[in-house]
Amino acid sequence: MPERKKIIGYTLIMGLFGFMLSVQFQSIKEPAERDSRDLWEIREQLSEEQKQQSELLKEIRKYNQLLSTYDSNETNARDEALKKTLDQLKLQAGLTEVKGEGIVLVLEPLFSGELIGEKDISVSPDLLRRLINELNANEAEHISIDGHRVSSTTVIRNINGTVKMDGFPLDSLPIKINVISEDSAKLYDRIKASSTHDLFAVDNIKMTVRKPESSIVIPGSDKSIRSGDLHPYEIRKGGDS
Repeated sequence: MPERKKIIGYTLIMGLFGFMLSVQFQSIKEPAERDSRDLWEIREQLSEEQKQQSELLKEIRKYNQLLSTYDSNETNARDEALKKTLDQLKLQAGLTEVKGEGIVLVLEPLFSGELIGEKDISVSPDLLRRLINELNANEAEHISIDGHRVSSTTVIRNINGTVKMDGFPLDSLPIKINVISEDSAKLYDRIKASSTHDLFAVDNIKMTVRKPESSIVIPGSDKSIRSGDLHPYEIRKGGDS
Protein backbone atom coordinates (compact mmCIF):
# COMPACT_ATOMS: atom_id res chain seq x y z
CA MET A 1 0.00 0.00 0.00
CA PRO A 2 2.73 2.53 0.88
CA GLU A 3 4.47 1.59 -2.36
CA ARG A 4 1.29 2.28 -4.33
CA LYS A 5 0.88 5.71 -2.72
CA LYS A 6 4.49 6.44 -3.54
CA ILE A 7 3.93 5.60 -7.23
CA ILE A 8 0.74 7.74 -7.39
CA GLY A 9 2.54 10.68 -5.74
CA TYR A 10 5.46 10.32 -8.15
CA THR A 11 3.06 10.23 -11.10
CA LEU A 12 1.27 13.40 -9.93
CA ILE A 13 4.57 15.24 -9.45
CA MET A 14 5.79 14.27 -12.92
CA GLY A 15 2.46 15.27 -14.45
CA LEU A 16 2.60 18.66 -12.74
CA PHE A 17 6.19 19.09 -13.87
CA GLY A 18 5.23 18.29 -17.48
CA PHE A 19 2.33 20.75 -17.37
CA MET A 20 4.59 23.56 -16.04
CA LEU A 21 7.17 22.76 -18.71
CA SER A 22 4.57 22.98 -21.50
CA VAL A 23 3.26 26.33 -20.16
CA GLN A 24 6.81 27.71 -20.08
CA PHE A 25 7.43 26.50 -23.63
CA GLN A 26 4.25 28.19 -24.90
CA SER A 27 5.20 31.46 -23.21
CA ILE A 28 8.59 31.67 -24.92
CA LYS A 29 7.47 30.35 -28.31
CA GLU A 30 7.42 32.99 -31.06
CA PRO A 31 3.96 34.15 -32.22
CA ALA A 32 2.62 32.87 -35.54
CA GLU A 33 2.84 36.36 -37.07
CA ARG A 34 5.82 38.43 -36.00
CA ASP A 35 5.72 42.23 -36.12
CA SER A 36 8.75 42.99 -38.25
CA ARG A 37 8.53 46.76 -37.75
CA ASP A 38 11.25 48.45 -35.75
CA LEU A 39 10.64 50.90 -32.91
CA TRP A 40 10.89 53.98 -35.12
CA GLU A 41 8.32 52.65 -37.60
CA ILE A 42 5.89 51.93 -34.76
CA ARG A 43 6.46 55.41 -33.34
CA GLU A 44 5.90 56.96 -36.76
CA GLN A 45 2.63 55.07 -37.21
CA LEU A 46 1.51 56.08 -33.71
CA SER A 47 2.31 59.71 -34.50
CA GLU A 48 0.31 59.48 -37.73
CA GLU A 49 -2.68 57.96 -35.90
CA GLN A 50 -2.53 60.72 -33.26
CA LYS A 51 -2.41 63.33 -36.02
CA GLN A 52 -5.47 61.84 -37.73
CA GLN A 53 -7.32 61.77 -34.40
CA SER A 54 -6.45 65.43 -33.84
CA GLU A 55 -7.73 66.33 -37.32
CA LEU A 56 -10.98 64.45 -36.68
CA LEU A 57 -11.49 66.29 -33.38
CA LYS A 58 -10.95 69.62 -35.16
CA GLU A 59 -13.56 68.65 -37.77
CA ILE A 60 -16.02 67.64 -35.05
CA ARG A 61 -15.53 70.96 -33.21
CA LYS A 62 -15.94 72.90 -36.47
CA TYR A 63 -19.21 71.22 -37.40
CA ASN A 64 -20.56 71.48 -33.86
CA GLN A 65 -19.89 75.20 -34.08
CA LEU A 66 -21.73 75.40 -37.39
CA LEU A 67 -24.69 73.47 -35.98
CA SER A 68 -24.97 75.84 -33.02
CA THR A 69 -24.88 78.78 -35.44
CA TYR A 70 -27.60 77.26 -37.63
CA ASP A 71 -29.75 76.81 -34.51
CA SER A 72 -29.31 80.47 -33.67
CA ASN A 73 -32.30 82.78 -33.98
CA GLU A 74 -30.19 85.53 -35.52
CA THR A 75 -30.76 85.62 -39.28
CA ASN A 76 -27.46 87.38 -40.02
CA ALA A 77 -25.49 84.75 -38.10
CA ARG A 78 -27.20 81.91 -39.98
CA ASP A 79 -26.62 83.58 -43.33
CA GLU A 80 -22.94 84.15 -42.53
CA ALA A 81 -22.52 80.52 -41.43
CA LEU A 82 -24.14 79.26 -44.63
CA LYS A 83 -21.90 81.49 -46.76
CA LYS A 84 -18.83 80.30 -44.88
CA THR A 85 -19.86 76.66 -45.36
CA LEU A 86 -20.47 77.25 -49.07
CA ASP A 87 -17.02 78.84 -49.47
CA GLN A 88 -15.41 75.87 -47.71
CA LEU A 89 -17.24 73.39 -49.93
CA LYS A 90 -16.19 75.31 -53.05
CA LEU A 91 -12.58 75.24 -51.84
CA GLN A 92 -12.72 71.49 -51.17
CA ALA A 93 -14.29 70.90 -54.59
CA GLY A 94 -11.53 72.92 -56.24
CA LEU A 95 -13.83 75.61 -57.65
CA THR A 96 -11.91 78.61 -56.30
CA GLU A 97 -8.41 79.91 -57.01
CA VAL A 98 -5.86 79.17 -54.30
CA LYS A 99 -2.58 80.90 -53.48
CA GLY A 100 0.01 79.65 -51.02
CA GLU A 101 3.38 78.10 -50.31
CA GLY A 102 4.34 75.12 -52.43
CA ILE A 103 6.53 73.57 -55.09
CA VAL A 104 6.64 73.31 -58.88
CA LEU A 105 7.41 70.13 -60.83
CA VAL A 106 8.40 70.14 -64.49
CA LEU A 107 8.21 67.10 -66.78
CA GLU A 108 10.43 67.44 -69.87
CA PRO A 109 12.32 65.16 -72.28
CA LEU A 110 15.37 63.49 -70.78
CA PHE A 111 17.01 63.12 -74.22
CA SER A 112 15.92 64.69 -77.48
CA GLY A 113 13.70 62.63 -79.76
CA GLU A 114 16.25 62.72 -82.56
CA LEU A 115 18.92 61.30 -80.27
CA ILE A 116 16.93 58.23 -79.28
CA GLY A 117 14.99 57.85 -82.52
CA GLU A 118 11.56 58.78 -81.16
CA LYS A 119 9.38 61.41 -82.79
CA ASP A 120 6.92 62.01 -79.94
CA ILE A 121 7.68 61.80 -76.22
CA SER A 122 4.53 61.79 -74.09
CA VAL A 123 3.75 61.09 -70.47
CA SER A 124 1.91 57.95 -69.40
CA PRO A 125 -1.53 58.37 -67.71
CA ASP A 126 -0.54 55.70 -65.17
CA LEU A 127 2.61 57.61 -64.22
CA LEU A 128 0.69 60.88 -63.87
CA ARG A 129 -1.87 59.20 -61.61
CA ARG A 130 0.92 57.63 -59.57
CA LEU A 131 2.57 61.04 -59.16
CA ILE A 132 -0.69 62.65 -58.04
CA ASN A 133 -1.27 59.86 -55.51
CA GLU A 134 2.26 60.28 -54.19
CA LEU A 135 1.80 64.05 -53.84
CA ASN A 136 -1.48 63.54 -51.97
CA ALA A 137 0.14 60.92 -49.73
CA ASN A 138 2.75 63.52 -48.78
CA GLU A 139 0.14 66.10 -47.73
CA ALA A 140 -0.32 68.06 -50.93
CA GLU A 141 -3.43 70.22 -50.51
CA HIS A 142 -4.01 71.56 -54.03
CA ILE A 143 -2.60 70.47 -57.42
CA SER A 144 -2.81 71.79 -60.97
CA ILE A 145 -1.35 70.30 -64.17
CA ASP A 146 -0.64 72.71 -67.02
CA GLY A 147 -3.02 75.24 -65.50
CA HIS A 148 -5.89 72.80 -64.93
CA ARG A 149 -7.05 71.99 -61.41
CA VAL A 150 -6.81 68.41 -60.14
CA SER A 151 -9.83 67.37 -58.06
CA SER A 152 -11.26 64.16 -56.63
CA THR A 153 -13.22 63.65 -59.86
CA THR A 154 -10.29 64.26 -62.22
CA VAL A 155 -9.89 61.64 -64.96
CA ILE A 156 -6.57 61.08 -66.75
CA ARG A 157 -6.57 58.63 -69.65
CA ASN A 158 -5.38 57.95 -73.17
CA ILE A 159 -8.03 58.82 -75.76
CA ASN A 160 -7.22 57.85 -79.36
CA GLY A 161 -3.49 58.09 -78.70
CA THR A 162 -3.69 61.43 -76.86
CA VAL A 163 -3.27 61.72 -73.08
CA LYS A 164 -6.05 63.90 -71.66
CA MET A 165 -6.95 65.18 -68.20
CA ASP A 166 -10.66 65.97 -67.91
CA GLY A 167 -10.71 66.45 -71.67
CA PHE A 168 -7.67 68.74 -71.84
CA PRO A 169 -4.74 67.34 -73.88
CA LEU A 170 -1.37 66.67 -72.24
CA ASP A 171 0.26 65.36 -75.39
CA SER A 172 3.38 67.54 -75.42
CA LEU A 173 6.24 68.27 -73.04
CA PRO A 174 7.15 70.18 -70.96
CA ILE A 175 4.31 69.82 -68.45
CA LYS A 176 4.21 72.08 -65.41
CA ILE A 177 2.68 70.86 -62.14
CA ASN A 178 1.92 73.32 -59.32
CA VAL A 179 1.45 71.98 -55.79
CA ILE A 180 0.41 73.82 -52.62
CA SER A 181 1.21 72.26 -49.26
CA GLU A 182 1.22 73.40 -45.65
CA ASP A 183 4.72 71.95 -45.25
CA SER A 184 6.29 72.54 -48.66
CA ALA A 185 9.84 71.86 -47.41
CA LYS A 186 8.85 68.36 -46.30
CA LEU A 187 7.00 67.75 -49.56
CA TYR A 188 10.03 68.93 -51.55
CA ASP A 189 12.37 66.53 -49.70
CA ARG A 190 10.01 63.57 -50.15
CA ILE A 191 9.42 64.10 -53.88
CA LYS A 192 13.08 64.95 -54.51
CA ALA A 193 14.08 61.55 -53.10
CA SER A 194 11.19 59.65 -54.70
CA SER A 195 11.73 56.63 -56.94
CA THR A 196 9.16 58.11 -59.33
CA HIS A 197 12.09 59.94 -60.98
CA ASP A 198 13.39 56.58 -62.19
CA LEU A 199 9.99 55.53 -63.53
CA PHE A 200 9.72 58.70 -65.60
CA ALA A 201 13.32 58.24 -66.80
CA VAL A 202 12.39 54.84 -68.23
CA ASP A 203 9.94 56.73 -70.50
CA ASN A 204 12.67 59.26 -71.38
CA ILE A 205 11.13 61.95 -69.15
CA LYS A 206 13.03 64.05 -66.63
CA MET A 207 11.13 65.20 -63.54
CA THR A 208 12.57 68.40 -62.07
CA VAL A 209 11.45 69.49 -58.59
CA ARG A 210 11.97 73.18 -57.90
CA LYS A 211 12.69 74.47 -54.42
CA PRO A 212 9.70 75.68 -52.35
CA GLU A 213 8.20 79.01 -53.33
CA SER A 214 6.11 81.33 -51.17
CA SER A 215 3.47 82.22 -53.76
CA ILE A 216 2.15 79.35 -55.86
CA VAL A 217 -1.10 79.99 -57.73
CA ILE A 218 -3.53 77.20 -58.55
CA PRO A 219 -6.65 78.14 -60.55
CA GLY A 220 -10.16 77.03 -59.78
CA SER A 221 -11.58 74.12 -61.72
CA ASP A 222 -13.26 74.98 -65.01
CA LYS A 223 -15.42 71.85 -64.86
CA SER A 224 -19.14 72.33 -64.30
CA ILE A 225 -20.75 70.52 -61.40
CA ARG A 226 -24.10 68.88 -62.03
CA SER A 227 -26.35 69.05 -59.00
CA GLY A 228 -29.63 67.84 -60.54
CA ASP A 229 -32.99 69.15 -59.40
CA LEU A 230 -32.86 70.76 -55.95
CA HIS A 231 -35.93 71.19 -53.77
CA PRO A 232 -36.37 72.86 -50.37
CA TYR A 233 -36.27 70.45 -47.46
CA GLU A 234 -39.52 70.24 -45.55
CA ILE A 235 -39.74 69.13 -41.92
CA ARG A 236 -42.65 66.79 -41.39
CA LYS A 237 -45.10 67.47 -38.62
CA GLY A 238 -44.82 65.48 -35.45
CA GLY A 239 -41.18 66.28 -34.77
CA ASP A 240 -39.69 63.79 -37.23
CA SER A 241 -37.25 65.32 -39.70
